[in-house]
Amino acid sequence: MYQYVLSIHIIFVVSWMAGLFYIVRLFIYHTEANEKPALERDILQKQFQIMESKLWNIITTPAMLLSVLAGLTMLHLNPGLLQTGWMQVKIAFVIGLLIYHFLCGRIIKQLRNGIFKMTSTQLRLWNELATIFLVAIVFTVVLKSAVDWLYGLIGLIIFSAVIMSAVKVYKYYRLKNKA
Repeated sequence: MYQYVLSIHIIFVVSWMAGLFYIVRLFIYHTEANEKPALERDILQKQFQIMESKLWNIITTPAMLLSVLAGLTMLHLNPGLLQTGWMQVKIAFVIGLLIYHFLCGRIIKQLRNGIFKMTSTQLRLWNELATIFLVAIVFTVVLKSAVDWLYGLIGLIIFSAVIMSAVKVYKYYRLKNKA
């Protein structure tokens, strides 16, 4: 039974992450639509609202719920996992990812109400936070007790710095090519 639930967990985690990655990309396009002429801006923003709503309500949030339910079911089937250090670390990262998920939900509501608190560059950086959570969770689960937590933390910090720098470099080239 455990292996079936694990398979379901993996499938819905992949779907959840795909939704999180794409929703923030839509936020970026939605925000950048502000730079368009009024008619084009209005059409684009209405379309992005529809896309964001459908992605969030039909794919991303249900996938999150099913991922969490499958994870809780696995812990119920094998409660000894809660005693392992790697599972406790994974749960901490998952809680961070859940917070990220709900903050994305708040951004959807803000954009729907015409509130643009983040620039497209800030949203690109925000998008990378989901990648950092994904990397941290996968390495924690795969390496389990073989992980030297100090090296893992240093590696995660370096990975985060590299990915954030890549966003800044992309912005530089994007702005350079616009000119």
